[in-house]
Amino acid sequence: MRETELWSRMEAVLGAGYVRAWADLVVMADLGSRTVNEAIAAGLAFKAIWRAVWAQLELPDSEL
Repeated sequence: MRETELWSRMEAVLGAGYVRAWADLVVMADLGSRTVNEAIAAGLAFKAIWRAVWAQLELPDSEL
């Protein structure tokens, strides 16, 4: 997964106006107690970040 796909998927479920703030504010245990933006800066795989977002938002399996 590329970074652009991660942001596209997140925008699809969170909305264009909220996705960047959410990525900067929500700390997830699955990301080592990091936000999405911190996880990206730390070099975590985009697919791993998406899986953490998917779990956090309790999205359906079809979104994985």
